[in-house]
Amino acid sequence: MPLQDFIFYFKLGWEHIISIDALDHQLFVLALVAIYSYKNLKQVLILVTAFTIGHSLTLLLSVLDYIRFDSKWVEFLIPCTIVITAVSNMFRKNFSLKSVKINYSLALGFGLIHGMGFANSIRMMLAKDQNIGWGLFGFNVGLEAGQIFVVMIILLITFLIFNYTRIKRLSWVLFISAAVFSLALKMALERIPF
Repeated sequence: MPLQDFIFYFKLGWEHIISIDALDHQLFVLALVAIYSYKNLKQVLILVTAFTIGHSLTLLLSVLDYIRFDSKWVEFLIPCTIVITAVSNMFRKNFSLKSVKINYSLALGFGLIHGMGFANSIRMMLAKDQNIGWGLFGFNVGLEAGQIFVVMIILLITFLIFNYTRIKRLSWVLFISAAVFSLALKMALERIPF
């Protein structure tokens, strides 16, 4: 039943980013998107897709049992990626499209790490499934849809802030990045694997 598998895994992918338990993914998306405005929708969608590609690649390699990582280390590395992204934002003075190209590399590379976070649990589900391809496809489409939903909310808030308050873009980026940094650092310290 490929359609049923697709729907089941789509919901799983959607919940992977939308769920209240997905704070680490939501913080990472917020840190990535914080330096953009609503005027940069195309660039933001490419950025989120780069993250999904990295996430999907690791997930695929894990499900096919080519790679395995200790979940304690993965759970520690995920908030570390958020800390690095937030710090990168805080030292940025220029928000031109040329200056933010590093974010594409961060999204793709750190997506590889984030993909490992869910790999162990989905590996077991997909290994029992006859339609691994449909399952992976459904999960990744659900993840992408969830991320786009989160991005749209962030960009809507950014639009309201920039158009109806006197808050400057640099102040907004520093505020959001500092808040994300603080939460992610707390997570990382709580998850030190040794």
